Amino acid sequence: MIDWETAVMRNPADQLDQLLAPVFDLNEVNKAKAIATGLPAGPGAASGKIYLNADRAVAAAEKGEKVLLVRVETSPEDLRGMIAAEGILTARGGVSSHAALVARQMGKVVFAARARCTLITTGKKSPPETRFSTKAIFFQLTGPAARFTPDKSKTAPSEIIAGLLNGNKAAQATEKFKNFAQLMKWCSQASRMQVRTNADTPEQAENAVAFGAVGIGLTRTEHMFLKRPD
Repeated sequence: MIDWETAVMRNPADQLDQLLAPVFDLNEVNKAKAIATGLPAGPGAASGKIYLNADRAVAAAEKGEKVLLVRVETSPEDLRGMIAAEGILTARGGVSSHAALVARQMGKVVFAARARCTLITTGKKSPPETRFSTKAIFFQLTGPAARFTPDKSKTAPSEIIAGLLNGNKAAQATEKFKNFAQLMKWCSQASRMQVRTNADTPEQAENAVAFGAVGIGLTRTEHMFLKRPD
């Protein structure tokens, strides 16, 4: 119903970042029980033990734990906990809330569960199916739903990363990858600018070219010479 030029203009550049965020293995997602629905205010997937206090989240992260910060809503005082957390879950807010804006700048997963987040509690007044100990449960955030599971959930690279950088045939066959490839093809037809990237290693150069760069514009050879052998 629209031409390809219009389709390109309707895709904000920052929206493409969401396609590069990690995702959960589908089998892992299907095994987990959803207890909250809401807005995926920051893209990606994350799992970890939930902490309701920023300072406790920091302390746990310093011990090597994977942490999710769960708050009614975040404020600047929670910044340390947000930095330490793999992801953030709030009961209030949306895509323009404090948690969403700050977390997206950090590349963190953030999920606004709205009213149903009130079920996430250890209190006796909560329904039995949502009553659990934060010390024993791993919580996962992805897409439009929040789920909990007794085990760590496995994450995987997005279909775009797996298809472009790893040459994964299954990923390249997905609808998401095909749509991305089509959009990039349209963009190349309209583009009058070529991109050369900053890369210091052969791996970085290969990744840049895979994403459409025409070459390397800046490289620092000392990073190659000073790299210690494995």
